[in-house]
This record gives sequence, C-alpha cells and structure tokens, in this order.
Amino acid sequence: MDIIVPQVGESIVEAEIGEWFKQDGDQVEADDLLLELETEKVNVELNAEVSGRLTILARPGDTVKIGAVIGRIDEKAVAPTAGQKPSAAAETPAAPPTATQLPPVNPAVPKLAAERGIDLTTVTGSGRDGRILVDDLPAAGSAAQPAVVAAAVATAPEVTQPAAPVPTAAGEDRIKRVAMTQIRKKIAERLLLARQQTAMLTTFNEIDMQQLIRLRNGHKEAFLKKHGVPLGFMSFFVKACAAALKEFPEVNARIDGNDLVYHNYYDIGIAVGSKRGLVVPVIRNAEQLHFDEIERTIRAFAERAESGKLSLDELQGGTFTISNGGVYGSVLSTPLLNPPQSAILGMHAIKDRAVVIEAEIVIRPIMNVALSYDHRIIDGQQAVGFLKRIKDYIEDPEAMLLNG
Repeated sequence: MDIIVPQVGESIVEAEIGEWFKQDGDQVEADDLLLELETEKVNVELNAEVSGRLTILARPGDTVKIGAVIGRIDEKAVAPTAGQKPSAAAETPAAPPTATQLPPVNPAVPKLAAERGIDLTTVTGSGRDGRILVDDLPAAGSAAQPAVVAAAVATAPEVTQPAAPVPTAAGEDRIKRVAMTQIRKKIAERLLLARQQTAMLTTFNEIDMQQLIRLRNGHKEAFLKKHGVPLGFMSFFVKACAAALKEFPEVNARIDGNDLVYHNYYDIGIAVGSKRGLVVPVIRNAEQLHFDEIERTIRAFAERAESGKLSLDELQGGTFTISNGGVYGSVLSTPLLNPPQSAILGMHAIKDRAVVIEAEIVIRPIMNVALSYDHRIIDGQQAVGFLKRIKDYIEDPEAMLLNG
C-alpha cells in the first residue's frame, strides 16, 4: 500500500517531510503514527492504514507535492509469530547502543551533536515522547569541547609555557545555512505581499491602562475560580475591537477586485508566536463570546500553536487581526497587514510614564497602540476614529461591559 501526501487545503500544493517516527524496514501496525508533515499553515500527522513492513521513499527535509508517494507498506511482510525461529541475522547479538543512540532524536541531531561535541544523554528533548529536536541542542559556542579535544588536553605533558589556545571543533563554519521551512516561506511571501500590494499606513495612539488594571486586579481571583481560566487583557481588547468594528465597517472590510466586501460578522485573528513561526488562529464571532470564552480560546490556540496542532480551519477566514508585541517587550512597532484583511491592531508593553491629566503631572501605566490599515479602503479619519474608539473602551472598561 502506498503512503501518499494527503490533500490538506485548497491553497496548499506541497509539504515538507518533518519527521519519521518509524525506521525504514520497520514492522508497523495499523493506526501506528508514521510521520509528521509540515505545510505552510499546519503540521499533519499520518498514521498507518494497514499493517506490514515500511519502506521509506522520502527523507526528513524533502519537499513533496500533494499526492506524491513518500513510502509503502508491504502487507504481505508480516511480523514473525511467537513460535517462529528468527533468522541467522536476528540471532546475531546487536552491538550495545552508544550514548547518542539511547535517547530518541530527530535524524539531523546526531551529526550536529557530534560537530558541536554534545553528549545527547545530557540534552532534554522537547519533541514527542521526549524526542530531541535540533532546536534543543545548545549553540556551538555554549557546548562543551568535543571528547577528542578534551582527551588530548587531559593527557598533554606538563609544560611551563602558557597553553596554546584550544582550536575550534573541526568543520565548524562561521555561517550556518538552513533551508526555510514551509511555514517560514509562507510568512515571507505574505509579508512581502502586504508591503507590495497594499497602500499601508499606520496611525498611533496611547492608552491609559489604569482603570483596566484596577478592574482586572479586582476580579481576577473570582474570575479564575468561576471559569478556571485567568483573566487577561487580551479579552478586553478583542471585545473592544469587535464593538469598534461595528461602528467602522470599512475596517472590517476587504477589497476583492473592483468590489468592496463588507463583513457583517467579526472573526478576529490573534497573532501567536511559536517555534515554527508566526500563525494567526481566528476567534469566530468574537462579538458573541463572553470574556471567559475568549480567554479559553486564546489559551488553547497558544498551546496548539506550540505543538503544531492547529487545524487549517482555525487559521483561515479572519476579518481583522490583533498582534500583541508587548508580550516580548516591544514598546512601539508598525504591524504589517494580514492580507486580504484591511487592518491590524498592534498592542505593546505597558510602561509607567509621566503624563499630564487635568493640568497635573502624574504617573500612569501607558500602552502604545498602532493601527496599520490599507489606505485604499480606509480613510485616515476612519482609522483614527477606530483607534480612538478602542482607547475609549479600554480606558472606561465598565462602560464597555454595560454596552455589550
């Protein structure tokens, strides 16, 4: 039986072999996990449909087309029964495993570990079942010296002159070239598209977060106890954006050829960072959700993004996006549009600043916010008005709660 790259989505035409969880020639059973495919949007796991002997035809890192044959399972090659005498080759005792063979590792890991002089038994894997990934390996400069170098130093005769500098590991280069993953290629393509095919402009404002911080601090314990999820700031911004989008429909619209398409629903994407890159899962009908539902959805998105388990449906069809660079410490930035959407809100870190309120200088927790928008569909007045409405809602959160 052929193992074929499945159709994942209409816009996805190829995938990259991420990792085989079985070896070439292994006996597999039906429903065994065989491999993971990486596409420009999601990771896909393939399981064995039948039992038999596995033949691998495509290696990790290979780019394959949808519908391509990447392996086969020979259903006639069944595992020997309990009473069946093993072959002569099977009777030969295997050599004891080396230290680097004991832990489960990705195929590229042993060679890279050897180059860096890393003992894999000292590395904690972050992959499935503790599997060691390339990202888990310490950088070349932080790794211990290779064993051969350490041994040479230990047995060197004692001398009175200063010891010569220890040479770097053999084969260590000044640069490292790594092929772009499918998702990184797609991110690059879409970001370039946003710059080249839109009339993007950004407007800025600042929000006094004092009232929202007080409200959150006063209710977070009761909220957690009742709903089982922490109360964050993001749910307030999602609700504020949904309300403001109703007042400024152009911000929730898109251009399709010579037409303007207005959306009478509010599907808000939340930019989430992960090891694989930036993804934007979508909160559907955000205006209808309660705060706990939004917080629970965002938390689930973050967890599945980190493990590569977001579904294709969760990544498609948003009408507006929020990007929170503040979680990484950013205080001001210009977010790029997420085509075909026409606007994106950028949130930033909250910083105590001196501001003037009623002719007095006071210290307040201030967040800079940015709205990038496509000037072909959204005028400056609408963009500034939309961002000002977000500011009004966040600075008076009780009023936002009463209004919706």
